Amino acid sequence: MNVLQSYTDFEKTLNEIKPPEFWSDELKSVWHQTKGDWDKSHDIAQNIHTPMGSLIHAHLHRVEGDDWNAKYWYKQADRSFPSSSLEEELKSLVKEIIEGP
Repeated sequence: MNVLQSYTDFEKTLNEIKPPEFWSDELKSVWHQTKGDWDKSHDIAQNIHTPMGSLIHAHLHRVEGDDWNAKYWYKQADRSFPSSSLEEELKSLVKEIIEGP
């Protein structure tokens, strides 16, 4: 239960200190990354054993500059390494979590 209808709804939560407890771990992870807390985002993502968890994990290693590790996680998510900017990719991840694939 995410109760978000759009990326704009997600953006409105970024003034908060923490994400809502009832959000999915996927949404919490991307929320922390959007807020600039890579470590917290990674802690959550590495415990999400789904294709979306792998995709978030891949993005985080791409942010870190570890392309080799990122490529591994993109493969686990059955996705290719993106050509989009990190910001565009993160926004796309949020939208996919909210709206579905």
